[in-house]
Amino acid sequence: MSKKDRKHPKALPYLFFAEMWERFGYYLIIGIFVQYLMEKVDGGGFAMAKGEAYDIYGTFIAFVFLTPFIGGLLADRKIGYVKAVIIGGTLMGIGYCGLSIHHLGVFYVSLALIIIGNGFFKPNISTLLGNLYNEEPYKASKDAGYNIFYMGINVGALICNFIAAYLRNKYGWGYAFLGAGLGMFIGIIVFVLGLKNYKSGNVIKPVTPEDTPLNVIFKFIFLPAILFGAAGWFIPGNLLGSDSSDAFIFSTLPIIYFYYTLYAKASVKDKKPIMALLVVMLVSVMFWAVFKQNGTALTTWAKYYTDREAPSYAVSTLDELKQMETVKIEYGVVDKYDKDFNLIKENKEVVKEYGRDIYLRNSGYDSSELKSDLKVINTELYQSINPFWVVLLTPLVVAFFLWLKKRGKEVSTPSKIAWGLFVSALSPLVMVAAVIYCHNGAEKASSWWLWGTYGVVTIGELFLSPMGLSLVSKLSPPRLTALMMGGWFLSTSIGNKLSGILASMWDKYEDKQWFFMTNSLLLFGAAIIIFMLLKWLNKIFKEYSH
Repeated sequence: MSKKDRKHPKALPYLFFAEMWERFGYYLIIGIFVQYLMEKVDGGGFAMAKGEAYDIYGTFIAFVFLTPFIGGLLADRKIGYVKAVIIGGTLMGIGYCGLSIHHLGVFYVSLALIIIGNGFFKPNISTLLGNLYNEEPYKASKDAGYNIFYMGINVGALICNFIAAYLRNKYGWGYAFLGAGLGMFIGIIVFVLGLKNYKSGNVIKPVTPEDTPLNVIFKFIFLPAILFGAAGWFIPGNLLGSDSSDAFIFSTLPIIYFYYTLYAKASVKDKKPIMALLVVMLVSVMFWAVFKQNGTALTTWAKYYTDREAPSYAVSTLDELKQMETVKIEYGVVDKYDKDFNLIKENKEVVKEYGRDIYLRNSGYDSSELKSDLKVINTELYQSINPFWVVLLTPLVVAFFLWLKKRGKEVSTPSKIAWGLFVSALSPLVMVAAVIYCHNGAEKASSWWLWGTYGVVTIGELFLSPMGLSLVSKLSPPRLTALMMGGWFLSTSIGNKLSGILASMWDKYEDKQWFFMTNSLLLFGAAIIIFMLLKWLNKIFKEYSH
């Protein structure tokens, strides 16, 4: 097939599978992150309290998406996208493997390697893809290309949790983290195999008079970010719930200011598209603040409030696949702790050391009827619901937009993002209904509630997340593409941190429906803002899109 007859560049399969394996590793560790930190020490974890584990989780996923600011900048100006992807993937692979060592110091060093590595990998593989779609005859297929690329992300996220469950059940936590590292190195090998297909997209942009020199950025942006972060950590009290939250938010202030200066110093031609991108990034923060609670609040709902007992016909199969964990039936001090759920939640040790497993609290089981340990589906498997929906729905969403295009009713990229926010706002309402139906967690909830809420938010996600990548590629001035891609991930980073802050309020809501209702209102507010600006955004998109 000649180039002019192809809709997608030859590089797409290589980038698809490289991203798939990278996300396999990342989402594998995300799926078990909080559980690992809260697991008792003799079970291989660190016996952390839930609030502490949530704070570390939120800070980690926030910094993971903050470093693309630096990685995108260096790729744009110095090393190019291909080298950046290889460097980033290698650092991440080493970090994943490092998590297999059960030592708190090594744990934090490994997280740092993953954070730095993602800064090099994440913005630049996306930018490389966008650059390849800037060529003819691929331009018209850019949105579809990003949707396909995004499906690769979620194929990795779908399968990783089954591997994680098998490895940790059969061999232990360390082997699960090693599995993540192996996946990352496979991704790098796939990427290297496709090197000859990236040449036209791997272009270092020439520096223009409007560009801020690298030494100035490091001196007046990067160094102040570190100093601001330190100030946030050491100021008396906690403005946002913890020292790490204060440190993170403070550290982002110089970087946010830098993106403002990009707009302020831009030429007349570049001002409008940069401003449009900054507005979309700002509004999208709320989406990530709610969406990223899949690893915290929704995992809590799955672990303690969802009926995870496998159907009888599936028990033997799941057990053979090592996809089930055991709920210990213990007696001793059951009354003291099982009747006071709040006491259980605040205790730094794992609940089952003190009596009957917390899972049985609202199960409806009479402890006298339980003669043996109970087998339940691994909690992390519920993390695969969202990527399952992505893989299933991506072809349908792409076909839907193609159908509208053929009928002369093509939806603009900013409009897709606006509708994505609106649809996402409906997702927490599914959980509001779940809380009401299950009497505020007094009864175990069906897993179908999680299937429903993930299904709705996935539609919103497919409208918004890959379209955000596409919008950055289409509107960014060419010399700033990777840097603006880093800005998109900065908004993701801030949203991720806010997700940890919001999730840490879980225990403060006695009636859980109001926890989910708050999330819904935040998303509806963001949707209203972008719909109010949609006419202006579409005008800029039509005029400046490339």
